[in-house]
Amino acid sequence: MKLRVYPILISAAFLVCSSLSDLQADSIWARRNKNMREIYTDDVARSIGDILTIKISEDSKVDNKAKRDLKKEADKSTSFDGEVGITTPNHNILPRIPGFTMNAESTNELKSKADFKDERKFVDSVTVVVVDILPNRNLVVMGTRERNIAGDIQTIEVSGIVRPSDILFNNTVMSSQVADFRIVTRNKGISAPYTRPGWLGRILDIIWPF
Repeated sequence: MKLRVYPILISAAFLVCSSLSDLQADSIWARRNKNMREIYTDDVARSIGDILTIKISEDSKVDNKAKRDLKKEADKSTSFDGEVGITTPNHNILPRIPGFTMNAESTNELKSKADFKDERKFVDSVTVVVVDILPNRNLVVMGTRERNIAGDIQTIEVSGIVRPSDILFNNTVMSSQVADFRIVTRNKGISAPYTRPGWLGRILDIIWPF
């Protein structure tokens, strides 16, 4: 009886080994869906097409003052008694001509004063896309955001170069750390005509000489 069991066990073991030869070793943490987010990796932008959020915090303040005070005075006087200085003991060779006196005074004065103040603050956040990678692995980013609120359209365009080491763990970077940072804002809509001078005022500003 025992002799019959051994061939059966050997055949079963052979079948199991042949089936295991087709299997591949894999990690127990392998994802079944490659599109699912990995648990132990971050989503920091590294490749072309990745997205990154730039937190914009720009504060500019300009205070220029200029004062000029120029003054020039000139006073010149010229007189002639009529004698030309060519005479002999008995008479003058040249007749005497009438003398004259001439005085000239001039004054030129210029006073000017200019005062210019401008203070602006811009706080926002724009998500951009990595469009290129430089040889030193810095990321070239570009993005646009448009808002349409009650007919007022605001468009924000952002571009610059981001160093990967400046990107925080939440995939954000401050605008002060973006090289060649460029931001352009455009406003149009209902309120746009009320924030700039009219066409006649702009023409007068161009041709007004003073």
